[in-house]
Amino acid sequence: MKSAVETLSPTRAKLTVEVPFEELKPSLDAAYQKIAQQINIPGFRRGKVPPQIIERQFPGAARDEALNDILGTKYVEALQANDLTPLAQPEVEVIKYEDDGPLEFTAEVDIKPEITVPDTAGLEAEVEDIEVTDDDVTEQVDALRTRFATLLDVERPAKDDDFVVIDLKATKDGETVDGAEITGFSYQVGRGGMIEGLDEALVGLSAGDDKVFTSQLVNGDLVGEDVEVSVSVNQVQEQELPELDDDFAQMASEFDTIAELTDDVRERLTRGKRLEQAAAARDAVLEALLEKVEIPLPESLVTEELNARRQSVEQQLAYAGMSLEKYLEDEEQTQEEFEAELERRVRDAVAAQFLLDEIADKGEIGVDQGELTQHMVRRAQQSGQDPQEFVNHMLEHNHVPEMVQEIRRGKALAQLVESAVVKDASGNVVELKNLRPDGTIGDPEDDAAEAAEVASAEAGESAEETSSED
Repeated sequence: MKSAVETLSPTRAKLTVEVPFEELKPSLDAAYQKIAQQINIPGFRRGKVPPQIIERQFPGAARDEALNDILGTKYVEALQANDLTPLAQPEVEVIKYEDDGPLEFTAEVDIKPEITVPDTAGLEAEVEDIEVTDDDVTEQVDALRTRFATLLDVERPAKDDDFVVIDLKATKDGETVDGAEITGFSYQVGRGGMIEGLDEALVGLSAGDDKVFTSQLVNGDLVGEDVEVSVSVNQVQEQELPELDDDFAQMASEFDTIAELTDDVRERLTRGKRLEQAAAARDAVLEALLEKVEIPLPESLVTEELNARRQSVEQQLAYAGMSLEKYLEDEEQTQEEFEAELERRVRDAVAAQFLLDEIADKGEIGVDQGELTQHMVRRAQQSGQDPQEFVNHMLEHNHVPEMVQEIRRGKALAQLVESAVVKDASGNVVELKNLRPDGTIGDPEDDAAEAAEVASAEAGESAEETSSED
């Protein structure tokens, strides 16, 4: 087989492939044999029909069958021979395919661009300071108090933060909208996320009052159409929070005093902020490196990712009971600004993937089975799926290579961050190397000793299992 490559752009190539008849013949013979097993010709046993008879009865069928078989194989061989990494399905055109002659075809395809990784020595980045305010602590403690609050019926009009028990129905042209009727539903006024205009309608209503208002549904068959919404209030309830004292601390936590509970809340917030800072550091380091290199991007890949992310945003908003138009209005953002920001993020993400893949390749970064398992379990937990079902789905749909690549990128980025100098806005060097998954800072020697103990225990368990099997 002969192949030549023409570079159409930094991200697109055209392969011209010529396959001699000698390499086509095995596929052609297999195609005749396959057809012979499927047809009945008088005078011939099944599977013993000569090729010339098959050709007379079904002209070109074997050649078409052989072509389907040989194209994919020779296309892959040509990619490997020319060291090309495809990013999408190729556009294939058969140029020549004659009896007893060679096959010639072309294949245009988007390819991974060549990237020169810039020097990472002296890479610097800056992140915000870690700051946990008294207001932050108060907000968390109040949220905990809310979990232990009681609801008391009150004989007054509803106001923000009250709970109301309501009956609600949406109608269109006098007909109740399918799935838009509920009764005895408890709702907190001002919470939002249910139906636009509901909070405004509820404020000022007492038990026994009702109101009709116009709104638009964000899902179902009537998305974007005006509907009439009638709401009736059955109860108005006021939330009573427990006193912030030692008794509350003992009821709501493992601590004896409110001071101990408050200190723990502050510490947990600090650990969370530390993890947020670490995530910001990874983004900042990657952004700093991306600024040093120009990476050409295949427009088809950008468009595909852009459409996927746009659809994801719209789905998330729909689940939250909000339309994209309402979201943009709340964010004081135009459709054009939203699209521009989304495209910028997509282009940065695609460029980052290419760069991290190149770094992982050059560093010969590998992934072991344990890392793959942990990654898939974590992904399953993030999506709220059963880990085993998630793993089975990944295997069934051949997504494991994607998982492996995600891990390699993460490890490549971790190496970049560890070698970079990251400081906060106050000029302090940010501790990242010994940061644990729970947000605490570990001691390198203690962590090494702990890892050795775990490894020793695992080795002991493995030895016991082997001995038991023997």
